[in-house]
Amino acid sequence: MSYEITLPIWQVDAFSSVVFGGNPAAVVAIPASWLPGETLQAIAAENNLSETAFIRPDEYPIPLRWFTPAQEVPLCGHATLAAVAVVHQVLGLARTGSVVEFATASGLLYVHIRESDYVLDFPARQTVATSTPRSELEVALGASINEIYESADRYVCVLGDEAAIRSVAPDMEAVSDLRLPGVIVTASGDTCDFVSRYFAPAKGVPEDPVTGTSHCTLAPFWAQRLGKTTLQARQLSSREGLIECSIREDRVRLSGACRFYLNGSITVPITPADRLPLSFDAPYTRKTI
Repeated sequence: MSYEITLPIWQVDAFSSVVFGGNPAAVVAIPASWLPGETLQAIAAENNLSETAFIRPDEYPIPLRWFTPAQEVPLCGHATLAAVAVVHQVLGLARTGSVVEFATASGLLYVHIRESDYVLDFPARQTVATSTPRSELEVALGASINEIYESADRYVCVLGDEAAIRSVAPDMEAVSDLRLPGVIVTASGDTCDFVSRYFAPAKGVPEDPVTGTSHCTLAPFWAQRLGKTTLQARQLSSREGLIECSIREDRVRLSGACRFYLNGSITVPITPADRLPLSFDAPYTRKTI
């Protein structure tokens, strides 16, 4: 006998005030307990967006996980914005002015709900020297690099100017073969404090449109260089995105708006061992935040 479960899904353009801008993420609500990891991964692969966020809104702090089409990741900014937009605007579980807590693989994450946007409170990531030869990255990116560092799971390559960032055309196969799975290219901006792009084909994301986790590195990096604690950033993908960044001790605050593009439902196979209801009727019992 086969079993299926129907789950609600939303697609949200994060770090954008308009549809078709920023970075699209899917958000799927899961009742009771997590589906198996391979099922969550299959859903993310089927969605084929840079990230799919899974939330369990019947618990608090709200459990949250993120998957690219290829793997689960420990931290994601734009899909967290999308998740809190669902919690706030669709499910009605959080009021404007409140702070929502998410329980994640990176610990508790906090999102402040403002009138017209959301503020992520994430851990800062530091840059360190890298042992990877500059020439290897220059060949992969097809660009001249002024400075090179690494941070967490990605390289940070400083190029000459904003025009150089816009013109980068990586060899994605070569980027996939690098020791770290992601590459940030960054420079000072013409009309903002700094600009960037992010490539992660090894994670199933050739170029990510707007990347919150990269700004957990870039915000403290440029704050130290520019002597500022509040910065305006622009990610120069084809969709582009604006991010307001601020630094407070070992935390980074990233502000962005969200626009809903799609809402619907998905039906996926489960086994009796998953012990989930066969439909999802939003069984939320906790009080509004």
